[in-house]
Order: sequence, then C-alpha cells, then structure tokens
Amino acid sequence: MLSAILVQSNAPLEVAELEMPESLTFGQVHVRIHFSGICGAQINEIEAAKGPDKFLPHLLGHEGSGIVERVGEGVTRVKPGDHVVLHWRPSGGLQCQPPKYRWGNKIVNAGWVTTFNDEAIVSENRLTVIPPGFDMRLAPLFGCAVTTAVGVINNDAQLKIGQSVVIFGIGGVGLNIAQAAQMVSAHPIVGIDLHDSKLEMAKKWGLTHTLNSATEGPALDEKIRQIVGKSGADVVIDTTGNARVIELAYELTHADGRTILVGVPRAGEKVSIYTLPLHFKKVLKGSHGGSAAPDLEIPRLINLIQAGKMTLDGLVTHTFPLDKVNDAIAMHRSGTAARVMLSMRGE
Repeated sequence: MLSAILVQSNAPLEVAELEMPESLTFGQVHVRIHFSGICGAQINEIEAAKGPDKFLPHLLGHEGSGIVERVGEGVTRVKPGDHVVLHWRPSGGLQCQPPKYRWGNKIVNAGWVTTFNDEAIVSENRLTVIPPGFDMRLAPLFGCAVTTAVGVINNDAQLKIGQSVVIFGIGGVGLNIAQAAQMVSAHPIVGIDLHDSKLEMAKKWGLTHTLNSATEGPALDEKIRQIVGKSGADVVIDTTGNARVIELAYELTHADGRTILVGVPRAGEKVSIYTLPLHFKKVLKGSHGGSAAPDLEIPRLINLIQAGKMTLDGLVTHTFPLDKVNDAIAMHRSGTAARVMLSMRGE
C-alpha cells in the first residue's frame, strides 16, 4: 500500500510503500481508497498542535471514500464491493483494534481510520455505505466537513429560523456551515475570512454578508454589529482555532446567544474571556465534530443532495495525487482553497 507517513513533527510527510497485515482481526475492514480530503486536523497533527506526538511514525487522514475489499470476523454492516465513506466520528458497527503496518524493519501506527494511503484497514464503525453511483471525489466531504458543519448548526448551535449567525473562517467546514445555516433560514449569515475569493465563493452557499478581517482591521467588531445589531449575534461560530478570534467571537455573541468553537487552539495557547454572562443565558461550547452520527446523517444528506436541496458542487477546489501530498498540504495551508483532495487512483 502506498502511504503518506508522518515521521517527524513539523516536517514533510514521507511517501512510501507499507506492508499490510495478511489477515484481518475482529471488526476490521480492508478498504481500497479512492479519494481523501485534507482537514485542519491533519495540519494540527503534523504541527503537534496538541503537544508532543507519542505515536510517530504514523498515518494520517480521517475523511475519504473507497470500496470494501475484505471484512474481518463479526463485521455485518459492510461487505466486499460496497462503496463507503470513511469518517473519524464513530457510528454503528464494531470498533476494532487499530492496525499496525510494517515499513521495512519499522512499525507504522494507525488509528481506527486513516485515508492518506491507497489502501487501509479501518474499523467497521468508521464506515458508512453510500450509493454506488455517488461521486467518489465528493463523498469524502461526508467524512468530516459536511457532517461536522450540519451537526454544528443542528446539534451544537441549535440555530433557529430567523436567528443571526456569524462564521469566522470560510474553509471546507465554514462553507458548509453557511449552507446549513441557509437551509434552516437563518438571517443574516455573516462570513469573515482573510481571502476575498473564498468570501465571494461562499455567497453561493448562503452568506448574506461578507467581511475581510485583514481589510477591516480594528473596525471589524463594529462592522459586524452594524449587520447583526449592537447587542451581537444569536450564534457566532469559530472554525479557525485562533485564540484572538475566539475572544472576538465570544464578545460578538449576544448575552442570550451561543458561541461555538470548531477550531482547536494550539497546545498551551490561552483564551481570555469575561465569564459572568455564562452564569446567565450565554453559552460557550466546543464542538466535537458537530456531535454527528455519520451512519444516520450521511444517508439523509445524500437524499437532500439528490432532491436538489443541497449541493457539494464546487466545494473541492484542488486535487493532487498521493505522491504530491506535501504540495496538497501547502495548498491547504495557503488558505485560498475550500477543500483539497488527494486522488489515489488517478481519477
């Protein structure tokens, strides 16, 4: 199997052939991967944003699409030939022992799902079957970006019809948060980013107002309040993980509103807030993948797409082959892309 391996934190990934275990254990599924998305979570892993990495060397990736090759003992929810989404949030099915791969005389670690590899052994509960005709290049978006975004709106923010929402960071997740906010008839839907091109693109997905934080500078707070009202927005969502942005998001939230944190600050980075409003009706909440249940929500979202009530078209802005994974990561880091995909099979 061809894999991108994190050998050292803050260093380029190494692309190499690994040996797969010959047999599968209880709950394991062998998947031939077609596409993998790149998410901010992988950038955090590469940069050791949560602290020293104890599992090096290891594989990466938590949203992908593929076809089931083999199943291990006890697996009942997928079978060989099934088209599947690979996702990091657990759902129905068994949770297996994570696999280990051999790289010469080294052992390479992996979690319950990895997708920066053209084949993988995955836990049954990290797979959801999709229709065979669904676009495999778009399907990885269900592994994280779309399900997280919809879950943030439905489960974390519980955004209501007519409520105002501000979204900091208009990447793959932010775009889908905007779309989900539009689907529940929120208004206004304000997007803030550093790149005008992404803000312009996001209008297609529901943003009613856009602001470039680099251009607005210190006036950003006042510009947002001019749109949502002086008391602040009903819901403010941060996808950046930047401590200063989190502080601003909290300040911009109405006294009866909800601040939802999707992005994760770097290890040791402190956020300073005035906590008294939390003793009344203000809510500050960290999101864990939107509390999504992939095996329940992915079929619903596919139904919405097939009914023309939701779209994924245009969300994938760049595609790279696996051996160009470091170029793909650089594109993601540039901030100019929506979602960057790795193609394992030249599709």
